[in-house]
Amino acid sequence: MQLFYNSTLDNSFKQFSFSSEESKHIVKVLRKKERDILKITNGKGYLFNAKILEANPKKCKAQIIDTEKVIPRLHTLHLAVAPTKMNDRFEWFLEKATEIGVNEITPILCDHSERKIIKQERLEKVVQSAMKQSLQTYLPKLNPLTSYQDFLENVKGDLKFIAHCEDEEKAELKRRVAADKDVVILIGPEGDFSTKEIGMAYEKGFVPVSLGRNRLRTETAAIYACTAVAMINS
Repeated sequence: MQLFYNSTLDNSFKQFSFSSEESKHIVKVLRKKERDILKITNGKGYLFNAKILEANPKKCKAQIIDTEKVIPRLHTLHLAVAPTKMNDRFEWFLEKATEIGVNEITPILCDHSERKIIKQERLEKVVQSAMKQSLQTYLPKLNPLTSYQDFLENVKGDLKFIAHCEDEEKAELKRRVAADKDVVILIGPEGDFSTKEIGMAYEKGFVPVSLGRNRLRTETAAIYACTAVAMINS
């Protein structure tokens, strides 16, 4: 099944046109023709079945046949992750986290961050592509790069965790996560969070957790955390 994305759609639409880029892909690459049925999501939980009215590679027009609202998960997962030095590793994380199941991602700027600039538009396309590939109808929210302090001041969640490498008593994340609870997890840069940052998180109610015995790269740690939450809620 091929899933398409159009953020402007809602359940009031009867007809619509795809963008020129999507139109070309549908008609030239996928060889879709008039009367063929397409599945589209708006990233807000709606799944639309649409019939092609005009297979124009510049402006493909379609008619909505029926609409379904997919029930969201009972929990939410918000990952705050320091972008990696290599862009491709962070993009890999975004792709896999979206496939596994994440609601919101905030790139955070930390004391030891190696990357202090991100390409927001490019990263949003990675998330959109992963959503379509994994046939999901909810698009994870990708926030702009945010300072660590600003993130701590504004974030909310039932369960808030920080994964760091300093030696202290920590419970494993999988033993701390509870089903149907909104979870926030902080994942630091390759150089880890600074001692000051760890203290700031504790002051805001974050609890330290372990991601296992091995020291993990930033993107691996984030995927481990994402998987642990998904398994508890599966």
